[in-house]
Amino acid sequence: MLAALGVAAAAPPERSPEELASLVAGLDRAVFDSFNACSDPAELSRHAAYFAEDVEFYHDNGGVTWNRDDMLARTRDNACGKYRRELVEGSLEVYPIRDFGAIAQGTHRFCEADGDTCDGLADFVMVWRQHEGRWQLTRVLSYGHRAAKGEP
Repeated sequence: MLAALGVAAAAPPERSPEELASLVAGLDRAVFDSFNACSDPAELSRHAAYFAEDVEFYHDNGGVTWNRDDMLARTRDNACGKYRRELVEGSLEVYPIRDFGAIAQGTHRFCEADGDTCDGLADFVMVWRQHEGRWQLTRVLSYGHRAAKGEP
């Protein structure tokens, strides 16, 4: 019985669907604000803090990374200073995971870091875990990369 009480006490607080959607939308903005500025080492460090050490990142073109260090190395080498990520307005959907966190799903576009050209679109799924009062990404899927060609 004590173990059951311990699990219940450690569970993340329940939120309304609207509260959870707002919270995850804020997390999405924050993680990608740091991504968009990751050519600055301090911003790359801030970006890293949003990912669990054992994060799994699945990218249809880039393959899989099995931990934060490898994922950050790929981000630093292939994206920082080259691309800016924008969430496609209205595409973010958020689903609760009881006693764990949330799933975020949506579409994002990738633009030249210092320009207005946004040539690429992709879909994503991100699994957020709330643990010890903090939210971190544990799984990320970025897939369906395609040319924007008139899409939002």
